[in-house]
Amino acid sequence: MTERCPWCGTDPLYVAYHDTEWGVPCHDERTLFEFLILEGAQAGLSWITILKKRANYRRAFDGFDPAKIARYGEQEVARLLGDAGIVRNRLKIAAAIDNARATLALYDSGGSLNDLFWQFVDGKPVVNRWKTLGEVPVFTPTAEALSKELKRRGFRFVGPTVIYSHMQATGMVNDHLLACPRHAALTR
Repeated sequence: MTERCPWCGTDPLYVAYHDTEWGVPCHDERTLFEFLILEGAQAGLSWITILKKRANYRRAFDGFDPAKIARYGEQEVARLLGDAGIVRNRLKIAAAIDNARATLALYDSGGSLNDLFWQFVDGKPVVNRWKTLGEVPVFTPTAEALSKELKRRGFRFVGPTVIYSHMQATGMVNDHLLACPRHAALTR
């Protein structure tokens, strides 16, 4: 790939993420939850910072098992605040725990993250046709609507920008630039 989206630069980790994961439609509950936590952790930071800490997040947050995270108390919060392998922000850690509890409440009501998220794009990826990075929005009305619904359900750190990043990462939208070979590959 010679004309991949320029946002990933040349860092091998970032390039691999761009080439194999970003924008690929995801319907796996654990992965959708993982990205919800990671995108919230990213707020105010660069994605490469979080990507480099991803393995640490998986370890620190019990493989992103919402049932385990929902039971975290002060001892686990203290452990996480002392873990240099993750972003040690009390509000973001508390939000991850609250999001696990909100996810379990969603499951208890017979729902799923997959159904909740994907209904906002009618079950199929929105294929955008951006030529430059400057055209790619930081959020959309769809992201605003999904953000509002998640907040209504008790989720935190789920503003429209965070949610649009989640939508991009999990393939709800194809925001690869037209010149990027991944755009065509994911549109097929």
